[in-house]
Amino acid sequence: MERNEQKTENTWDLASLSGSDREWERDLRKLERRIKDLEALKGTLGKSVDSLFEAYRTIEDFYKEFERLASYAFLQYSADSTNPDVMRRAGMVDALEAKIAEKTSFLNPELLGLDDGFIKNALRDRRMKPYKVSILKDRRFKEHVLSEKEERLLSLYAPVSGSFQEAFQDLDNADFEFGEIDGEPLTHASYAKFMRMDDEDKRRRAYLQYYGVYDAHRHVISRIFSSSVKNDIFRAKARGYSSSLECALFPDKVSPKVYRNLIGAIHDALPVLHRYYEVKARCLCKTKLKHYDVYMNMARTVPVSYGYDEAVKIITEAVAPLGEEYARTLQAGLTTDRWVDRYENRGKRSGAFSAGCYTGKPYILTNYQDEVLDSVFTLIHEGGHSMHSYYSVRNNPFMSYDYTIFEAEVASTFNEQLLTEYLLKESKDRNFEKYLLSKTLDDMVATLFRQTMFAEYELMVHEEAEKGIPLTVDRLRSDYRKLLETYFGPVLEFEDVSDLEGLRIPHFYRAFYTYKYATGISASIALSRKVLDGGKKERDAYLSFLCSGGSKYPIESLRKAGVDMSSPDPVKAATDRFAELLSRFEKLDSQQ
Repeated sequence: MERNEQKTENTWDLASLSGSDREWERDLRKLERRIKDLEALKGTLGKSVDSLFEAYRTIEDFYKEFERLASYAFLQYSADSTNPDVMRRAGMVDALEAKIAEKTSFLNPELLGLDDGFIKNALRDRRMKPYKVSILKDRRFKEHVLSEKEERLLSLYAPVSGSFQEAFQDLDNADFEFGEIDGEPLTHASYAKFMRMDDEDKRRRAYLQYYGVYDAHRHVISRIFSSSVKNDIFRAKARGYSSSLECALFPDKVSPKVYRNLIGAIHDALPVLHRYYEVKARCLCKTKLKHYDVYMNMARTVPVSYGYDEAVKIITEAVAPLGEEYARTLQAGLTTDRWVDRYENRGKRSGAFSAGCYTGKPYILTNYQDEVLDSVFTLIHEGGHSMHSYYSVRNNPFMSYDYTIFEAEVASTFNEQLLTEYLLKESKDRNFEKYLLSKTLDDMVATLFRQTMFAEYELMVHEEAEKGIPLTVDRLRSDYRKLLETYFGPVLEFEDVSDLEGLRIPHFYRAFYTYKYATGISASIALSRKVLDGGKKERDAYLSFLCSGGSKYPIESLRKAGVDMSSPDPVKAATDRFAELLSRFEKLDSQQ
């Protein structure tokens, strides 16, 4: 449908961010005039504790307002990237962000140039408490912050550095037309439904037609992707990091060893993954699987359909182990408080996300499909993110409320674990139990194994580029095909276009992001078992993790919640859990 055909109650209410487009533009112009307040801070930070406090208060007020306005524009653009007014407002934010970065390029060098003794003394002042975490985290970047002139040059380049992701999104979400399959539109959202249809011919045609669009544009997409990789390498070198991986992991204080441990632990578990695909082939009565078969549920006979309201009811009951307040707040957010933009329309971003900010609601974008059980899991997944934001905002000052993606993927997949447990417990149907076990295995493959494959691909292409190897379209496809064969094993047969998947994953244009899904589910499996098997103490420990926001580094906050992600042990435990569920499915399957 077109955006204006959506029912109001099915869209998010952005009034917590701005009352109207006209009001938003007025506020943006006001904020632009306030850039001079930031410029006036130059040379004042180290004069006295009073001046440092006043500087941080000014910075806090300014960026809190910018976050609000930028969120409004981002959410509108995500809901309809074809609307010219929406595109114009998104462009206004980009332009303002670039101007702010240019005019404030002195801030980090000046802060990091302050004497350690002065900072230590300043942080004893109670007024500085809301800024302590931010200051200490910023000063950790001391060796990677450049001179004022160099920082200004990088700030001028910033709009260009983000253009690769934007160019791909515009192609993928606005320009690409995938046509129809037997009269039904083929879109990003409906593609998932086609891949789960019993009709093999329709699956095959949808697959080839979908990838045919990427094949027709493979050269321009590979150029965008390789340029994005080069941009990552430029940024790392400019700031003195040893590699683009180290540069990406440094803000979270995560060692590259954690990244490589993940890949190593998953490689150790590839035999059980290959067994999973062999079981799937047997259930589908095939000797070999095609790439368009792998999303089929191994228990195909159970019809599933959940309307949005029914999904909210199930989700509310599933999160009950986290307490009445958590469940009540999430239920209201998904319904009457209108956190959610529910259904697909032309120009709307594919997939789903949660995007909260300090002064607005923790909004959720989905493309909900009644006939796809994944939609219920996606909704509770994004609800986990939004509740993380909800608790973080209410327990932290603005300058340290924003948690890392590393932590965020725990909160989301934790909720998925609760939903799986609830549905298995409530089921009275052996066929549905078998279906749900199959779906759970599929989801673990998607989040644990598949995201690690993505992470390995990102590391591979970045390391190749760092060695000076040209990232041609043929090279990118060859690298990705090797990983497809390694991860899927001997039972899979791929199409000529299958390796184009390596060019269409949106997260690849935001490097070294996908590994956090795999570490997240590993941590969430451990923590959810603690909550489900424990009592108030375990629940409160988990809720305290949600409340911690950005007050700690992720490895530290998760360790206090009860899981040590600096070790490969949680990943190994997750793959052991996968093997256990696969055996449970096989046993159930053999009884029928």
